[in-house]
Amino acid sequence: MTDGATAAAHETGDGPNSGRRTAVSDAGLEEERRVLALAPVAPPARGRYGDHPEQVYDLWPGDGPLVILLHGGFWRYDRTHLTPLAAHLAGHGFAVALPGFRLSGGTGGYPETFDDVALALDTIPGGRPYVLAGHSSGGHLALWAGARGLLPPESPWFTAEPPPAVLALAPVADLTATVRDGLSDDAALQLLGGPGHIEDRLPLTDPITLVRTAGTTGVPTVLLHGEADEEVPPAQSTAYATAHADAELLLLPGTGHYTPIEPGAEACRTMIDALKRLSRD
Repeated sequence: MTDGATAAAHETGDGPNSGRRTAVSDAGLEEERRVLALAPVAPPARGRYGDHPEQVYDLWPGDGPLVILLHGGFWRYDRTHLTPLAAHLAGHGFAVALPGFRLSGGTGGYPETFDDVALALDTIPGGRPYVLAGHSSGGHLALWAGARGLLPPESPWFTAEPPPAVLALAPVADLTATVRDGLSDDAALQLLGGPGHIEDRLPLTDPITLVRTAGTTGVPTVLLHGEADEEVPPAQSTAYATAHADAELLLLPGTGHYTPIEPGAEACRTMIDALKRLSRD
């Protein structure tokens, strides 16, 4: 809870993290409403990375460093709420691709969501160097994609060419803890297909499980997490950074879950600095 704030139960609504079980402070609710109320921004261009109707991406083209941006919403909600950030990054000189993918509770979940993210990353860059960034459950998918080289070689998601660099914003880095804590009304259980599938599917989809085995993904990785995050515990990022020898953790005091994706916020400026550094490196 934010200091001095009154805990308030979050009623189910239309936001990406609606349906949560836990109480959220008034400050947390205000942050969520403020950021998610930003008007969507239409992209200058759109493209396709596959034949399925949801295998599409929004594109802000340019000659600057390419960022592929994976949206959050606990694997259930679409990418619209991240278009203001994509446009903001474009204004700072980045080329930005914002993929859609099949969503949990609809046509996605295991394995389709992972199929789509793998296909998008194997297709959209077209050989161009890029930084993979993701927020919340998109941060989970970014960390997972960074660990695809640790998957069994027979896995359809294995690749010997993982993303050149990963930036995870308030990420779901630990699916085991997410299942245990029932975050967002058991969103991780829904993603994986229910309790009966946890044992066999979690080792292939959980970033921290994958990296603990190897000690590193070999991919430069930065995690940025607000210390006042009430949606995804910052302890998840701390644990992941401890397990990953090549990961850097930036903890932001007084920062909640959504502020890192709020254009113009100090946390968003910190994120842009990290993107620029990863792009140079």
